[in-house]
Amino acid sequence: MTSTSMPTLTLNGGVTMPALGFGVFQTPPEETVASVRTALDTGYRLIDTAAAYGNEREVGLAIAESGIDRAEVFVETKVWISDYGYDQTLHAFDKSAAKLGLDQIDLLILHQALPSRFDLTIEAYRALEALLADGRVRAIGVSNFMPEHLDRLLASASVAPAVNQVEVHPYFQQPDVQATDAASGIVTQAWSPIGGITAYRDTGTRTFDDPTITRIAEAHGKTPAQVMLRWHLQEGRSAIPKSTKPARIRENFDVLDFELTGDELAEVDALDQGVRRGPDPPDITLESFGRPIPEA
Repeated sequence: MTSTSMPTLTLNGGVTMPALGFGVFQTPPEETVASVRTALDTGYRLIDTAAAYGNEREVGLAIAESGIDRAEVFVETKVWISDYGYDQTLHAFDKSAAKLGLDQIDLLILHQALPSRFDLTIEAYRALEALLADGRVRAIGVSNFMPEHLDRLLASASVAPAVNQVEVHPYFQQPDVQATDAASGIVTQAWSPIGGITAYRDTGTRTFDDPTITRIAEAHGKTPAQVMLRWHLQEGRSAIPKSTKPARIRENFDVLDFELTGDELAEVDALDQGVRRGPDPPDITLESFGRPIPEA
């Protein structure tokens, strides 16, 4: 299987992005190079990282060592809230670009809304617009923005975000966020797309053990994770599963040789519990979550 068979999504600025990517959230720096190299060797061509993950340098090293042409790899990273503000965000780009070893970043997004200092959020986004205009980034976006955050941002932005990366899996689907994204031509990108967060922040059933998902998986000769990723792709979302295990990295990419029926998609849709496992966006403040991002 090659990356050329992976479906793509055309972002609102005309840039094409692979629908399925590889994430490195909570991947230790010492494991990141090997994990990203495995992902690239498998066929992934979208790599998602963030300044706050502390592993941008290793992501860049893995890409450089892979021998794959730079133009074939779509690199996405995020600005942390501590670097919000116009000049601070411009410098955040410099830090991330230097760590990644890149002159241009394919997709640069704001990691969180900062409701208590939305003025800084607006200024940070203005900096992203400037970077886009200068060609230093190819697309810009946001992460963990709720409808009210998107409305406030769009009221002052000159360029709509291309992507909104949010928690989406069968047990938490955020239909209001997805509808707001769709209305503004924003691609919804799912973090924890296979519900890994239900395994370590929940005491109930994990998505991987859900009887509906396991039954559908058995019918197709696939794993529950593969069914969930296929569900995202068929519903038009981007998904960025993460793993440090080579077998799991390859398994998560092997989702192109089967198709869920309309009834199966509806069955997965019906699993939504409406319970967020990640941080509540209104709780994100500089006082609670701010931390300095090191220089390159």
